[in-house]
Amino acid sequence: MSVAVPSLMKAVLLKGYGGFEQLEFREDVPVPQPGAGAVLVRIGAAALNNTDINTRTGWYSRAVSEGSTAAAAAQGFDAGEDTGWTGAKHEFPRIQGADGCGRIVAVGSGVDAGRIGERVLIEPIIRHAAAGVLRVSYFGSECDGAFAEYTCVPAVNAHAVASDWSDVELASFPCAYGAAEHMLERSRVAGGSVVLVTGASGGVGSAAVQLAARRGARVIAMTVAAKAQALCALGAAHVLARDADIVERLGQESVDVVIDVVGGGQFGQLLAVLRRGGRYAAAGAISGPIVELDLRTLYLKDLRLDGCTVFEPAIFRNLVGYIDRGEIRPVIANVYPLSSIVAAQREFSAKAHTGKIVLQP
Repeated sequence: MSVAVPSLMKAVLLKGYGGFEQLEFREDVPVPQPGAGAVLVRIGAAALNNTDINTRTGWYSRAVSEGSTAAAAAQGFDAGEDTGWTGAKHEFPRIQGADGCGRIVAVGSGVDAGRIGERVLIEPIIRHAAAGVLRVSYFGSECDGAFAEYTCVPAVNAHAVASDWSDVELASFPCAYGAAEHMLERSRVAGGSVVLVTGASGGVGSAAVQLAARRGARVIAMTVAAKAQALCALGAAHVLARDADIVERLGQESVDVVIDVVGGGQFGQLLAVLRRGGRYAAAGAISGPIVELDLRTLYLKDLRLDGCTVFEPAIFRNLVGYIDRGEIRPVIANVYPLSSIVAAQREFSAKAHTGKIVLQP
């Protein structure tokens, strides 16, 4: 099977750290060529994530102590020595986009040509083995991602999907749902668990609500009142206002697991409502990365705290299975053309939406 591939493509280049002015939409970017063991994917849709904003603004720098806000997204941080997820400096220009859905249009050496035409979801955690050492990079961070018409990924990261959902719907899953499933797995969430999800209307939060409910957990979702009905439809048994006094509303030692993407000033209360032997998992800190921890709470209650970024390959394989079997569903807030990425990021940073904002090249 042969597919015509142009030499140039549309893409958004991140030119450096800063505000929206660092995003440049181009129509003359060379189409990448798949190397050994890789495939070329024509992107049908790509979703936004917090990491896209955080990388551009320099929020991952240790010099930054505040949360990610709409103002920060527009201006960036004066962060000094900025770093990415891995602690290494980013190379610019970079094509971002950790979420991608599309079709394979070319393959590199060592890849079955029969995969051309296959519809795939891209697993964003890319593993490299060099001199016996496993290294990890992130799609759209340490390598070019899905904010383009075409992208190259290792063949093992392109997972065939059988779902009849649209590219827009499928692109909403990889990063957010992978992160959420990772947190639930690390926290051993099972049927009957009481799970508190912060930031529940965002991409990771709404994914965690669905995926925890899928496991049979009783989910308490934290969000604004206007979004309560939508979260109940996703499986939340109870909705708590995001600015509520958590201990007063739920009581001490009332929750088995906390799934947190917010951080900030409520961190102490989140640990207070955990039962003895409870588990806390974090994959974000939109309200602020610096928190106050009383170590006595940690060790006297035998709590387990997990930071969650790099999920195991089985997580993504399981996720594709949930999608193909219709056990979870996409939650789409809005769709923009790739050329309107600044408008899309403005809406994303305002945090007034529920679910995912998706770009189409």
